[in-house]
Amino acid sequence: MLKQVQGGVCAAKGFTANGVHCGIRKNKTKRDLALIYTKAPATAAAVYTQNLVKGAPLTVTKNNIANGMAHAVICNSGNANTCNANGIEIAEKTCELVAKALHISATDVVVASTGVIGQPLDITPIANGIPSLVDGLGAHSDLACEGIMTTDTKPKEIAFEFTVGEKTCRIGGIAKGSGMIHPNMATMLVFVTTDCKISSAMLQKALSEDVKTSFNMVSVDGDTSTNDMLSILANGEAGNEEITEDGEAFTAFCEALHAVTVDLCRKIAGDGEGATKLLECKVDGAKTEDAAKVVAKSVICSSLFKAAMFGADANWGRVLCAIGYSGADVDVNKVDVSFRSVKGEICVCKMGAGVPFSEEQAKDILLQSEIEVLISLNDGEGKATAWGCDLTYDYVKINGDYRT
Repeated sequence: MLKQVQGGVCAAKGFTANGVHCGIRKNKTKRDLALIYTKAPATAAAVYTQNLVKGAPLTVTKNNIANGMAHAVICNSGNANTCNANGIEIAEKTCELVAKALHISATDVVVASTGVIGQPLDITPIANGIPSLVDGLGAHSDLACEGIMTTDTKPKEIAFEFTVGEKTCRIGGIAKGSGMIHPNMATMLVFVTTDCKISSAMLQKALSEDVKTSFNMVSVDGDTSTNDMLSILANGEAGNEEITEDGEAFTAFCEALHAVTVDLCRKIAGDGEGATKLLECKVDGAKTEDAAKVVAKSVICSSLFKAAMFGADANWGRVLCAIGYSGADVDVNKVDVSFRSVKGEICVCKMGAGVPFSEEQAKDILLQSEIEVLISLNDGEGKATAWGCDLTYDYVKINGDYRT
């Protein structure tokens, strides 16, 4: 049974974290360097962006955790360290500096960066910031969370307690992501920690499977970032028998992991750049699960639909339009559509055609900060959920001068 707890990435036994301002960002009130650490060795796994343009830290991290082990995560914000001639050198040097300060191997460090693409990254502020970053390690998941934020307006962290055998385990995560959100493997930057004992192979299996129904179903603006990475460290300090194969224990772990990832998905989508509303599209009755995923994602990604939601306009035709061009095998003459929020639920389309409804009631429903788009395809057992946000004037404002 899952129980939400406090602590984020420090909820699990043996994990500490911190975040500081080291000088990468000009605004001294914003933290720009974060660290997560476990003294006990941890199994590690990660998934990465499929964008052909990749940040240098991803290459270094892949090499470092090829043996399935890690002790620490270091991440800077304000500069993506992408498309830099010396990017690999900077990422490797960052790992070396962290390793020296923590007395671990440089190859036991997950390194990540987020921010502007194509800007030179100076190692000096990172080198200067690491001593205070390490000295301040503690139960500071919130500070680490701040250290990885860019255009985010809200910190994103969550933790749960669960049971494996007779042992109580904990799992928690932090995330950053507000723009360039349209993952094809994982998302933005997400760091998860757990004290559950699980082999690196099973950890990777759990992570790779989870993203299919969590982060791969999130979209803010249709742009897949160059630095997307989701990594997880498991130090085994809960004392459970190591999970090395499928079974009841692995299922319990996967359920806990999914609780963390879905919560972070919702937080990321709801904090999309300029967004005023979280959109959750739930599709059922599809011929297959894959068809349901395609439909849900198509609706969430529709700029016209997102704009309609910003204006609280129950323009259900845009939902049907997105379903029609999604490429999924759908009988459009069987589609039902409803909108739901805390203000109630209203049916706007039945069997592919409009039905009479109150525009006033619909507007009241769509003015809320969280909107559910309910789509029944009435053609099978497949179902899926996708998350997104509305498209507002502020999205253009934020991205019109993001670099300068």
